[in-house]
Amino acid sequence: MSSPASASSCGEGVNPSPPAAGAVGAAASAGAAAPWPRRHCRDVFWLVVFLLHLLVFGAALALFGLNRFLQADRFNMGRFANQTALPWGTVAGAPEPAPAPPPPSVYRAEDPSAPASELTETYWKYYGAAGAVGAALAWAWLATAAARKDGGKVLMRTAVHSLTAYLAVVSVLCFWGKHVFWGAALGVGAGLHFLYVMSVLDSYLLIFARLPFTMLVLQKAVKMVWELPDVMRVAYAFVLVMLCWMALWSFGVSGIVAFGMPNGGQWWLLLIFSVSLFWTGAVLSNTVHVIVSGMVFLVLIHGGPAAASMPPKPLLKSLQYAITTSFGSICYGSLFTAAIRTLRWEIRGIRSKIGSNECLLCCIDFVFHIVETLVRFFNKYAYVQIAVNGRSFNRSARDAWELFQSTGIEALVAYDCSGAVLLMSIILGGLITGTCTGVWVYFKQSDKAVMVGSTSMLMGMILVGLTVVVVESAVTSIYICYAKDPLLIQRWDPEFFEQISEALHQRLQYRSSRARQVLNGRLDHLPHTSSI
Repeated sequence: MSSPASASSCGEGVNPSPPAAGAVGAAASAGAAAPWPRRHCRDVFWLVVFLLHLLVFGAALALFGLNRFLQADRFNMGRFANQTALPWGTVAGAPEPAPAPPPPSVYRAEDPSAPASELTETYWKYYGAAGAVGAALAWAWLATAAARKDGGKVLMRTAVHSLTAYLAVVSVLCFWGKHVFWGAALGVGAGLHFLYVMSVLDSYLLIFARLPFTMLVLQKAVKMVWELPDVMRVAYAFVLVMLCWMALWSFGVSGIVAFGMPNGGQWWLLLIFSVSLFWTGAVLSNTVHVIVSGMVFLVLIHGGPAAASMPPKPLLKSLQYAITTSFGSICYGSLFTAAIRTLRWEIRGIRSKIGSNECLLCCIDFVFHIVETLVRFFNKYAYVQIAVNGRSFNRSARDAWELFQSTGIEALVAYDCSGAVLLMSIILGGLITGTCTGVWVYFKQSDKAVMVGSTSMLMGMILVGLTVVVVESAVTSIYICYAKDPLLIQRWDPEFFEQISEALHQRLQYRSSRARQVLNGRLDHLPHTSSI
């Protein structure tokens, strides 16, 4: 039977229950000699789907980009607009009617009134600027988190207090530019964000303030990142990889924007390719998540990055596992995790603000329970289990959920809003990128400002997200390690161990008192029957 250290060092069979007090020391002493265990590829189907998606979409992007690069409609794609079907009611063998004159083409490639300058390179420079702004914001975010002792506090306050105002300002600008849909969408986003922040500020204020606790967790996660400078280099390397893919993506999208398709064809194509970019960015981001989680888990279980029991080349081994055997699981989870997490946060904020409207509360509770069920199968803590155990995504998500439920840590995880704060940083970075690019395009070609600005916003969000995930991985790994064995956190930071234990104790007490109040309220509404 393998030792706990070999299982913990990114191996198979980590015991989900907390080990005994002396198990950590034994694991650390045995870890140096324990070989890296062999793993098997998981979720291979989704790995194949993702790779095929890259090939197909990469070829399509190259085709659309080259179609209008240096020459209008190089591949004569505009001819597909002139194809007409047989008129309805035409009888076979009957004399054919005189052919009608061909309709004028609406494609810019054949429209003499369209400016000849609308080629791929016309818009490619805007997307190049968006990539530069997004990469600069990503670098600035990680540098701020790492260079300042209170970097987590600065980033948190900036994200929480700036996002609502920024959304509202951009919404007003969209209405001013007569883009009603985008103005309304951003206005609704500003309202939902304000509602969430208010729910965070109001909830459980007398028990344990959520924002100070979130700030504490973020600061400790940043401290962990300080101790592992190599993970920052991994984040920067993946930003460069993402920029390379974005060069091809923006090349193809620039050709689509310059093509000028009718009937909203541009928007549909941009939506499809934006989903592809989002999935690719999420896969790269979660790959960093798995790498960092494996490193953090090793540091905590061995007592530090310089411990003698640390296995050789842990970063390279975590990278190898992430991009080979566990890559299929990362591709699978990246499709759904982000959307479900965002929906869960918003529903929690709305649910806490409904009040006494029982009908609306019943509907929200129904949706909330559906989302909570989905969280059991798609949660960000699964990536830590993937890094540690190398299991499939669904198995890892269930293991993490059951671990939190059995130890009571789920009450603390639900109370922490560090994930929402980090998401605010990502959205803010995307909005700044999209606004900078959109304003530039507006003064050049105002009719394409929203189209280029919205896709540039997605580029900025992905680039910032690749650096934010470093801190998020540290947060999730801290919770998983605390659930597996609290002594790991106590040995790393005794003061933080006391603070997080006190917070957990207060949360469990609060939930118990709330459960008693609900039960007593339901008993009071039951009809009283007299004994005979």
